[in-house]
Amino acid sequence: MKVQFTETVLRDANQSLIATRLPYERFEAILETMDRAGYYSLECWGGATFDSCLRYLNEDPWERLRKIRAKCPNTKLQMLLRGQNLLGYKHYPDDVVRMFVKKSVKNGIDIIRIFDALNDVRNIAVAVDETVKNGAIASGAISYTKSPIHNLEAYVKLAKEMENMGCQSICIKDMAGIMGPQEAYDTVKALKENVSVPIVLHTHSTTGLGMLTLQKAVEAGCDVIDTAISSFSGGTSQAPTETMAYALKQEGYEVDLNMDVLKEINDFFKPVKEEFLEAGKLNPVVLSTDTDALNYQVPGGMLSNLVAQLTAQNKMDQFPAVLAETPRVRKDLGYPPLVTPMSQMVGVQATANVLAGERYKNVSKEVKAYIRGEYGKAPGEIDPALQKKVLGDEQPITCRFADTLEPGFEKAKAEIGDKAKSDEDVLSYIAFPAQAEAFFDKRDEQKKNTFTYSIKRID
Repeated sequence: MKVQFTETVLRDANQSLIATRLPYERFEAILETMDRAGYYSLECWGGATFDSCLRYLNEDPWERLRKIRAKCPNTKLQMLLRGQNLLGYKHYPDDVVRMFVKKSVKNGIDIIRIFDALNDVRNIAVAVDETVKNGAIASGAISYTKSPIHNLEAYVKLAKEMENMGCQSICIKDMAGIMGPQEAYDTVKALKENVSVPIVLHTHSTTGLGMLTLQKAVEAGCDVIDTAISSFSGGTSQAPTETMAYALKQEGYEVDLNMDVLKEINDFFKPVKEEFLEAGKLNPVVLSTDTDALNYQVPGGMLSNLVAQLTAQNKMDQFPAVLAETPRVRKDLGYPPLVTPMSQMVGVQATANVLAGERYKNVSKEVKAYIRGEYGKAPGEIDPALQKKVLGDEQPITCRFADTLEPGFEKAKAEIGDKAKSDEDVLSYIAFPAQAEAFFDKRDEQKKNTFTYSIKRID
């Protein structure tokens, strides 16, 4: 049996460990080597990379993608898309979703992994349809979680719905690393028996279960596994690529990865990791194994951002209390899976509850929107008292929220005007208005300065 690997160091591994602060220039030199490794795909875009490029790295996320594509012509490039949320934290109109997917494929993406934070398939249908129309692979992702209302039967039903709507593979997205080896075996086996498309497993090493879980998934027939090059593996990141390749080869599985090339890649990223450690941008907390995550179910990217936020406020002493509050908030909200944007919403609300010393003294606007039904159908019952506090006598929305939205692309294009030089710029503005405008201003200033300098040299 052949097992294929998706390498995550360019997206989820660095998102989980260093809050997506890895600039393009810091990994550009290794891209051509990565293209020779034999990966099934490189996860390099989507998730928090888009936001981080504009907000922190002063990079055009679209240009970043095009550069990676040029350096890696032989390996499929993969991104993570939050369904109707795209890469932001709210639902967008269908015309915006379609344009974003179309431009993602045009700029170099081969595989779009599409999920909805609530596993509401209504919220991935448009993105799946547009992905397939543009010739890319639509990979439907199940947001895996544990609760009194989530079970194997529900996941099989979800996978069937995804396959029927056109998904060409199904990914089990275990964002918090809480899936145990037996659960992985049972879930993969059930999916292989009920759908005909390839099965992918994405998990994290947060709880120490990662490698065991991946191995049992492969034994059950899993086709592709997500791993990270070893220097950026472990902790809240993924299991190490080299270790899994070595172990599976030893067991007789067919693995196409070139171990010598993997060593080159790892040797390149070792000093990168050390730089972030020395600069204090990689907190050792996220490198450790934390079995408490089996209870609070906080995913890697959320954990690293939570640490960063509390550190910035000089409130790290409240970290244990925030982690303890997180599952209580999740229960109140009907057990949503803790994946973006729900992980941020639950985490921010848990933090607010702890720091205020009173539960729901302040309810975030995002949580209010969720309770109102703007993110889709809650998996379970929302706490009646909390719902009453937020909605009063108002009834929550029951239709697909995107159906209530007016088309938004042309309106946004008119708003941003000449600052946007392309449709891609307009999409950046739609996703993150303030950050995109600030980036456009910096870009224009840099071009102006470059032009002035060129004129002076000519004179």
